[in-house]
Amino acid sequence: QVQLVESGGGLVQAGGSLRLSCAASGRTISWYGMGWARQAPGKEREFVSGISWSGGSTAYADSVKGRFTISRDNAKNAVYLQMNSLKPEDTAVYFCAADRSPWGTAKATADFGSWGQGTQVTVSS
Repeated sequence: QVQLVESGGGLVQAGGSLRLSCAASGRTISWYGMGWARQAPGKEREFVSGISWSGGSTAYADSVKGRFTISRDNAKNAVYLQMNSLKPEDTAVYFCAADRSPWGTAKATADFGSWGQGTQVTVSS
């Protein structure tokens, strides 16, 4: 079972940037699609972005397309989410996640079988 630990969240003004990191341990993530989801108060957890096991394919929610960029470093067993032009509506707890099975493309929250504890991102107006 993989353990995922997120970091990099915090408080930022609208228009600012943050970079989230996800460190994996327990097993390699090299063969697994990885992604990020978020959950705002009173709302369901929603898919934000995913990256295939090879890094060759990425997916983004329409609400973050063009502003967020997902990447991975398999040598470091890590995944990242660069968030630019942040908006107050991006405020949420952000979770790192790993696909249930290897060779995945991580394109929806239903694909994820392992989750981190989350990191809070707050964007002030």
